[in-house]
Amino acid sequence: MSAVTKFISSVRSLLYRRFSWLLQQKFSVVKRDGERLSSKEVGDLGERIACHYVNANGGKVIYRNYRGPKGGELDIVARDGKLLCFIEVKARTSKSEHSRPMDAVDFKKRQYIIRGAHAWLGLLKDEDHLWRYDVVEVILQEGEFPELVWVKQAFVENA
Repeated sequence: MSAVTKFISSVRSLLYRRFSWLLQQKFSVVKRDGERLSSKEVGDLGERIACHYVNANGGKVIYRNYRGPKGGELDIVARDGKLLCFIEVKARTSKSEHSRPMDAVDFKKRQYIIRGAHAWLGLLKDEDHLWRYDVVEVILQEGEFPELVWVKQAFVENA
């Protein structure tokens, strides 16, 4: 990576961290009518926040919500340097002492992500790509800033 490219990337990351309203606001998990957000709404919000977080931490989001033609799903496809990242987002509205959002990425879910990743890789003309599977954990608690953790290399295909 050239010095100019590194500089542009660091400036872009700094701007995302500083000016991304999704990373700089406290959230409410309750709608105006008093109802709690549905799990689908929490998931969608978590994905949007995760995209900003990935961009703010040096990644570059390429695509969201990719569905493979033969099954498989990717929440986010991003670049982190030269690596292609297939990112699963797990959003929760409460913190648990006993489990993390990433614990929900079980064997069956990993196979679904891997199938989506292989479908994505099949679309690329150049087959010489390095990639990894990541998870971004998003905790949205009432009246708090979002808590995010980007778990890089969260799992491998053989495991």
